[in-house]
Amino acid sequence: MRVGIVGGIDRAAPHYRSIAESHGHSLECHTGDLAGTGPSTLEALVQKSDLVVIVTDVNSHGAVWHARRLAKRHACALVFVRRLGVSRFRDIVDAHDVSLRAACEEK
Repeated sequence: MRVGIVGGIDRAAPHYRSIAESHGHSLECHTGDLAGTGPSTLEALVQKSDLVVIVTDVNSHGAVWHARRLAKRHACALVFVRRLGVSRFRDIVDAHDVSLRAACEEK
């Protein structure tokens, strides 16, 4: 599974990446900055992701709105959090893993 994070603190990215990789997933991060190439890189992240976590506390309303719209267009799972820490990210990935397993078992 590919996980994308929009917003948050850049220095925490290595910690998030290690958690994602320990679950067998890949991770890509976007700062939420929509200046310059920001919108196109955000869309590329959402297109590639199965799960997108949007951190609302540090993102502009425009970035949150744009990421939400892109996630709906590309049909990926979306989680909004006010703040994101390592343990919260681990909980989100664990919960998404459980729901994916349950969906696979139903098929």
